[in-house]
Amino acid sequence: MDKARALLSSYAKKIVQNGLVAGPGGNLSIRTGEWMLISPSGFDLAEIDPSQWCAVDIASGRTDAGSLKPSSELLLHLQVYRTRLNVQAIVHTHPIHCIALGLVSRELPVLFPDQAALLGEAGFVDYVIPTTQVLADAVAEKAASADTLLLGNHGLVTLGTNLREAYYRTEVAEASARIFLLSSIIGTPKQLSAEEVRDIQALSSEAYRVSFVQNQS
Repeated sequence: MDKARALLSSYAKKIVQNGLVAGPGGNLSIRTGEWMLISPSGFDLAEIDPSQWCAVDIASGRTDAGSLKPSSELLLHLQVYRTRLNVQAIVHTHPIHCIALGLVSRELPVLFPDQAALLGEAGFVDYVIPTTQVLADAVAEKAASADTLLLGNHGLVTLGTNLREAYYRTEVAEASARIFLLSSIIGTPKQLSAEEVRDIQALSSEAYRVSFVQNQS
């Protein structure tokens, strides 16, 4: 698990450096066989030492002896891993523009090629009190059909076949929300049609790029 711990600490620092959380907010995890490694509760993500990531049994929710207290959103991570067996990483952040968009809209329109290729259509979860099984169930239900989820009045959850993919989806979702909000000030943003999105996703160049991201550790 040492490589996974180091990878988590590396991406946790990126999340903080890029302003995707504030203070001790946000959490992320990696699936490692029947276990997952998740951020400890109360930490600034940038300050988590590789040895401090909490090991939790996915089936039982049991924390490995000697681990710190896992993130308060532990139930959300467990429920997604239990219902989406192909998901290997989860990133939950509080990006400013995604939160702002979720206050006024239930959708993140597809506006540009990177968004079409890496995110597709984002899901939306109405506000549910954080850290609860109710939120975990709501996220897992929406995650059946989307890897990027806006949480109303809360933040963003992205899923991936690895941590890199989940993190990239976070960055692209936040950029998409910012572009949409900025362009909405000027006029009505031009959205890509479903056919245009499918055309982008069918490009061999985009398929290669997405495959490259998915196959990197």
